[in-house]
Amino acid sequence: MLRDDDLTRRIEDDFESAGLSDKRLAMLRYAVKLTNDPGSMVESDIEPMRRLGFSDTDILHIADVTGYYAYANRIAAGLGIPLEDWIPED
Repeated sequence: MLRDDDLTRRIEDDFESAGLSDKRLAMLRYAVKLTNDPGSMVESDIEPMRRLGFSDTDILHIADVTGYYAYANRIAAGLGIPLEDWIPED
């Protein structure tokens, strides 16, 4: 959990310009692509993370968490489970 409301807002608005480290940006770019276009993922998508110090185990954990959230959200949506009150609707 972030304890910096301003940083949280900047990340929600546009993580690319939120002032994050290169390492965090690489992780988020990977997670966004895996979420939005999983069929286009290739091995070169993980290279930026490796270059910035993520281990293969770290990358596996990032993929696991990203995939789990996608799975859980799709199950909830498929069952018609309403969003939590604190989640903004697009």
